[in-house]
Amino acid sequence: GLMWDVDGNEYVDYVMGMGPNIFGHAPDFIVDAVARDMRDGFVFAGQMELELEVTEMVQSSVPLKGPVRYASSGTEIDQVALRLARGYTGRPKYLKFEGHYHGWTDTVAFSVHPPLDEAGPFDSPIAVPESGGIASGSDKDIVIAPWNDLDALKEVFKRHGNDLACVLTEPILCNTNCIMPRPGYLEGMRELCDQYGVLLIFDEVITGFRVALGGAQELLGVEPDLATYAKALAGGFPLSMMIGKPEIMEMLGDGRVQHGGSFNSNVMSMSAGRAGLKHILENPDRFYADLNARGSRLIEGLKRVGREVESDLQVQGLGSTFWTNFTTKEEIFDYRDHAENVNEEKYHRFAQAMLERGIRLSTNGRWHVASSHTNAEVDRTIEAARSALMAI
Repeated sequence: GLMWDVDGNEYVDYVMGMGPNIFGHAPDFIVDAVARDMRDGFVFAGQMELELEVTEMVQSSVPLKGPVRYASSGTEIDQVALRLARGYTGRPKYLKFEGHYHGWTDTVAFSVHPPLDEAGPFDSPIAVPESGGIASGSDKDIVIAPWNDLDALKEVFKRHGNDLACVLTEPILCNTNCIMPRPGYLEGMRELCDQYGVLLIFDEVITGFRVALGGAQELLGVEPDLATYAKALAGGFPLSMMIGKPEIMEMLGDGRVQHGGSFNSNVMSMSAGRAGLKHILENPDRFYADLNARGSRLIEGLKRVGREVESDLQVQGLGSTFWTNFTTKEEIFDYRDHAENVNEEKYHRFAQAMLERGIRLSTNGRWHVASSHTNAEVDRTIEAARSALMAI
């Protein structure tokens, strides 16, 4: 869990590449596997045994069963999922939730962190672009909705359900506060999708192979029609994938829906994916128990020092990934709840104070725990947090 800057200063790192480095930086078992396998070539523009091995491990691990498609990033594979949903249903629109991130491209870069004075009413949000330079009209096929409110979702379906190709959602909202779905929310979403003939897509780019072997699907017990993965899938190498129901995925196989890429399934990424999955599958129960125990030790320690110094530090999430914020609320339930109640400027001061004390945090508040983090590093982090909280 350590890294060093150009001056030789040591840091405990919780950015971890924004999530991919679930085993830490440059674990030997991945470095050795990639170095060995790449001697046979880098890219072949064709299938290989290595790809089949990774696919079989994936299919044995996640609840959703079906064919697998590979790409190089979460952004890219989410684009494939959206195209496939439109191709399969023949419908033009998709539903996206406020606070959810599905990549940087023009078709999805809306209402991730919209200013509330531009976002429109809660139950009928306006699509707010996240960046300059987004092509005019990119939002015409996007329906924006609030997340974690089933009644509001039912109303959105009444207005738009017959035009929707799919609902694209993070099953656990890791890009805003690490928010768990309310009881019955995803189940209700699944029922609405079935009622209106809409595909349900889980973006498990962060949660996949991190929160459990089977990702959020395993934790929450709800299966989508398509699911996308990246980040932890290859332990730091650029690899993403989609798994889906056979009757949907066959449209990619027979070419009715097009997807390609020169670097899809490249040897280095597939080798890293195989090595990482093999490492987990040697004893998945122990791997995730240890990972979550380390994270829980960190979470409870941060909460404890927050109370002891009478700070409004709030910690929310799971052992393997969680958020720290500054708010008087005990729990945040959706994006607007976050935007209205969280002091982001104070978090930035906290992150800087932690950096000065040898702890590297993300700029947005999300922490990523790796199997390489030690109890000593966790305890060092907790004491640094005590000092940082007192300083700010």
